[in-house]
Amino acid sequence: MRTPRFPQALPTAVTLAVLAALNAPAHAQTAPAAKPAQSGGETVVVTGMRAALESALNAKREDRGIVDVIKAEDITKFPDTNLAESLQRIPGVVIDRDAGEGRNITVRGLGLDFTRVRINGIEALATTGGTDSSGGANRSRGFDFNVFAAELFNSITVRKSSSADVDEGSLGATVDLQTSRPLDFPRGFKATASLKGRYNDLSGKTDPRVAFLVSNTNQDKSFGVLLSGAYSKRQLLEEGFSTVRWDNGPSSGGWCAPQGVTPANPSNSTATTCGPAAQGVARIPGTPEAIAAYNASSNAANFHPRLPRYGRLTHDQDRLGLTGSVQWKPSENTLLTFDVLYAKLEATRQEDFLEAISFSRTAGQGGKPQTSVLQADYAANGALQFGRYNGVDIRAESRFDELSTEFTQPSLTLQQRFGDFVTVNAKLGRADSKFRNPVQTTTTLDALNVNGYTLDFRNNSRLPVIGYPFDPTQAGTGSLALVGVPQVTSGTQPTTIANTTSSEIRIRPQGSNNRNDILHADVAWEIVPDKLTLQAGADYKKYDFDTYEFRRINQNDTIFAPAAGVPIANLVTMISGFGKGLDLPAGTPTAWAIPNLNAIAQTYDIYCNCLKSGPVGGPGDFTLSSITNGNARGNNRSVSEKDTGGFLMADFTTALGSIPLRGNFGVRYVKTEQVATGYQATAGGTEVQVAQSYDDVLPALNLSANLTKDFVVRFAAAKVMARPQLGFLNPGGTISTTGTLSITSGNPLLKPFRAKTFDTSFEWYHSRNAFVGLGLFHKDINTYIQSLRTNVPYKDTGLPLSLLPSNFTGDEVFQVTTPVNTQGGKLNGFEINIQQPFTFLPGIGRNFGTLLNYTHVKSKIEYLVSPNGGATITDDLLNLSPKSWNATLYYDDGKFSARVSGAYRMGFLQRVPGQNNNDVEGKNSSVNIDASLSYKWSDQVEFTLEGVNLTDRPNDQFISRARNSSVVYHVTGREYLLGLRYKF
Repeated sequence: MRTPRFPQALPTAVTLAVLAALNAPAHAQTAPAAKPAQSGGETVVVTGMRAALESALNAKREDRGIVDVIKAEDITKFPDTNLAESLQRIPGVVIDRDAGEGRNITVRGLGLDFTRVRINGIEALATTGGTDSSGGANRSRGFDFNVFAAELFNSITVRKSSSADVDEGSLGATVDLQTSRPLDFPRGFKATASLKGRYNDLSGKTDPRVAFLVSNTNQDKSFGVLLSGAYSKRQLLEEGFSTVRWDNGPSSGGWCAPQGVTPANPSNSTATTCGPAAQGVARIPGTPEAIAAYNASSNAANFHPRLPRYGRLTHDQDRLGLTGSVQWKPSENTLLTFDVLYAKLEATRQEDFLEAISFSRTAGQGGKPQTSVLQADYAANGALQFGRYNGVDIRAESRFDELSTEFTQPSLTLQQRFGDFVTVNAKLGRADSKFRNPVQTTTTLDALNVNGYTLDFRNNSRLPVIGYPFDPTQAGTGSLALVGVPQVTSGTQPTTIANTTSSEIRIRPQGSNNRNDILHADVAWEIVPDKLTLQAGADYKKYDFDTYEFRRINQNDTIFAPAAGVPIANLVTMISGFGKGLDLPAGTPTAWAIPNLNAIAQTYDIYCNCLKSGPVGGPGDFTLSSITNGNARGNNRSVSEKDTGGFLMADFTTALGSIPLRGNFGVRYVKTEQVATGYQATAGGTEVQVAQSYDDVLPALNLSANLTKDFVVRFAAAKVMARPQLGFLNPGGTISTTGTLSITSGNPLLKPFRAKTFDTSFEWYHSRNAFVGLGLFHKDINTYIQSLRTNVPYKDTGLPLSLLPSNFTGDEVFQVTTPVNTQGGKLNGFEINIQQPFTFLPGIGRNFGTLLNYTHVKSKIEYLVSPNGGATITDDLLNLSPKSWNATLYYDDGKFSARVSGAYRMGFLQRVPGQNNNDVEGKNSSVNIDASLSYKWSDQVEFTLEGVNLTDRPNDQFISRARNSSVVYHVTGREYLLGLRYKF
């Protein structure tokens, strides 16, 4: 059986030494040319991994702020196949995965909405779609790193302290991604190509991964052109158990008790609690065991899974990336650079589940009040251990998505020097990301009111035994079937089945757009050469976000019964071989019938987007709507922002007595003008547009003192801000003007997150390529955002008066459920960072080295329950892992190199409070282990072998601190990449 959680304590020194076989360089960019070094009279040539580490460490040392740097080990050779997975090697950076691949990052406890990403100096926001358990389609300000191939970039810089010349928008960090440029390389022609085969041991598929770079400069290096590209295909399976959520006790109407039993009168043998027997539910005698089971299930302290299910997700992904760069240097004082980046991520995903839906449904939906509890055993903490039930609806659900993200970013940069002391920099660019999900279709097969369903967690809280009293591989009567609404020949055609639901067809195409237009200019005046430089600049950014969704306009996603002559076998296919990557308990189905989407789509013509009465399948309605559809309306919205600002900064080098001191001090001013658009649920969807603006003055200080030649102490302080989450700004929602006056909506008048930050870093560069660092950080988050219910006069909501009846004045007080600004809290932490080559060892031992880091973060936010004071919930910031570490052991002799790396992330919260009366929802801790080998056959040819997720670590999501109940427990398999690189 798999161990569901790893210990959350920091490993001992011995463990770390062993795990130092765990991860890729914590720093890496294109490695510089080989460097000769004298060591005891012997010349040592530093190349590849060690050269990249040394170059990155030098960049960290020379920067005036607190930064960490990753550099490529060679042209098109980044330390990891995924950008996020390289970033997790940096202290304080942890990642979240989707389909087994790094997608988002959290820096020092602050999640994706608090981190800005720039590509070639241009702020960018690339978003894509994911599984529901990983957040689904990204409609936030968070950057999806899996859109881009790592081979496209030669360096990453994570700026943990702020400076006035770096534009605002981050509480956690600013991440700079840099692509290659032709003048980065020696004059003349340079080219390289790589080919890899990726094998996944769960899917059994082998896929290609290719990359190339071609660069050429003239002899005087005044003109150069570069083109690079990368393509990869990834086919994998994701398998496991999930529940969606856990709930306590019955929903409206109560559980269906055994015949004649009520909680008030458990001995009554004639009373009826469920009304007429529903759809074949077999009533059983009121035995003492059944009475006890019913009473136990009605206890509000006991929780059961809402949608227990095993499932397989089939991912098929194609990723293409291209970069181009042209540089012209007509004189020593002028450099003009044009960069362009293009990325396209195309994917399909099919999700197939075998599930029990009754535990999450109301009486009218065929849910709990039609379900009899025959036996229910609970743990002391309230978690269901074993249950046996009658009248359970079983469903085989199949969802198919087509997904694509297209990202383009052209940018033009001018660097112009006037005389010896004045330099002007100008930058113009656009980052444009388009996400499309044109097909999101769900179809189902159903077996209604099944007797004898069992759910058993007694031997494994993550992988229960689920008993189905029928053969799930056989579709048809008595098993999984296409349950359609019967057609009538006269009168009103019903669209539902009494006391239950029919099989379903859900169609939900959607998409979103993000565009940043950037203009920047600054001038630097070296007032005192090498001592004092004054810099001033101006910035303009126009950011536009919009998102849309469509759904069927009516029919409640139901389907009509197949016409005569259409056998069920024609509309069904099979999933088989399930559970290869799981230690499944005996009795778990490894095959079951699922809907055949292609056959159903053809039979019912579901993509016609029309009202129709077809000969096959009877009357059907597959018309889609957006703002007029109450279920889709909330995802039809937009935000437009204009950010205008400037900065003034002094960059200095001086001495405090005999101590060299350098740094910068400055202030940035920015005005944000924001327009949010959404739709209120009036008149079939009324557009609402609300504007606001706010100003921020953001001072920043960075100091760096060399107490000795090799010991550096840094201090940084700043005011920072991050703009509100996009979803919270939606002015759309619902307004009730009858009975209780109420509004449920977003809040387009939210002010940004604001904080004061203080950072200190102690850095000892004690020998070549060796480093020991301690970083201390504190953030005083004085403005936070959370959802609350409050009473507000309508005129203060920002919504137009035209949405109210004519007799309303706007002074009426409404009960408003909406996001609001609240007080924040403190965030404190420290980082320990060690980089140590073992050059002091004899023989081949000198070619070994290690990279180790550990981060501890603590933050408690007081979440308000009522805006008028009173009860609060004090808990961690969302996405904050209190402890994390990375460890790498590497070997590099210039010809052969190897590393093994591990990344640990302690459990973290994703929702506070949790849904369905749970306190929290989150993810359990994880350790991911990767390894790589490379061998240089010659100066031109290199062979590589890599292993990713070598322990097949599961995605383990939970609900409730006390119960740690499983929400998702999925694995994606180990991956192995065998490759060849060739330099021309």
